Amino acid sequence: MKSDIRVAINKEKAASLGIPSAYIDRTVRLAVAGIEAGSFNDDEGNSHPILVTREKEQLNTLGALENLYINNIEGRAIPLSQVASLQFVATPLSINHENKIRTVSVFSQIRKGYLADNVTRDVVKKLEDLKLPAGYSYSIGGEQEAREESFAGLTTILLVTVFLFIAILILEFKTFRSILIVLSVVPLGIVGAVLALWITGNSLSFVAVVGLIALAGIEVKNTILLVDFTNQLREQGKSVDDAIREAGEVRFLPIILTSMMAIGGLMPIALSVNPLISPLAVVLIGGLISSTLLSRVVTPVVYKLIPPKVEAV
Repeated sequence: MKSDIRVAINKEKAASLGIPSAYIDRTVRLAVAGIEAGSFNDDEGNSHPILVTREKEQLNTLGALENLYINNIEGRAIPLSQVASLQFVATPLSINHENKIRTVSVFSQIRKGYLADNVTRDVVKKLEDLKLPAGYSYSIGGEQEAREESFAGLTTILLVTVFLFIAILILEFKTFRSILIVLSVVPLGIVGAVLALWITGNSLSFVAVVGLIALAGIEVKNTILLVDFTNQLREQGKSVDDAIREAGEVRFLPIILTSMMAIGGLMPIALSVNPLISPLAVVLIGGLISSTLLSRVVTPVVYKLIPPKVEAV
């Protein structure tokens, strides 16, 4: 902020004395900056402007606005002090605009231990209770603005992800039933991820959605190992029930250990208060726990209900 001098005009008194505001403005400009009255040419033909103003010594002091007289419409000189007063006012160093609208930005940092979503929600609630003057409005920027911009292109990302999932599964199994069995594990992880977000007080932010996409990839990987091994056992001539039972026993420990290692590595990130990475780790941990436990029951049942066609070797 900087201090400026404001010439506050008493419009009622100026009107009663027959002094238009434009006369006051012109006189003040003449005393402070000067008014170009014309130009003259020297002997060499060069043109020079003629600037009418106060003495040079007074231009940078308040003396430039003292003993000023304004002529009214009748030509009578009226002291400036009778129709205006000088005031010191604080003004911004610069005026910011966005889409040709004057804006003022308010910045803040979230204290340690608080979630940005909760703080933003409380601030918005208080702003909604305010009665702003006509022509004034507010908008939330920062993390919420970035999230809205990120979610705008999220649909395309999800469609591409689903397409790649299905394409890879088709290349791997070449049967529609196997693809359904593998994809059946995805909702199991979403249940745990949503519960984990709710328990920790996190919202479904853009980072959390990224965690859900990564979680789906991890879940599908584990299920591919189980389904592919079951198909291999059936190709060796074993029945569906025997293949499901043996695959569950053999692949159970590697899948459990893989999930436990991933959860252990994500725990320090989930326990941190960084709002940019903590929700991602929370989603992954919750989803891995629920999918690892529930898929041990759901995947064999789904395989039993819709066993894919496998030719014995």
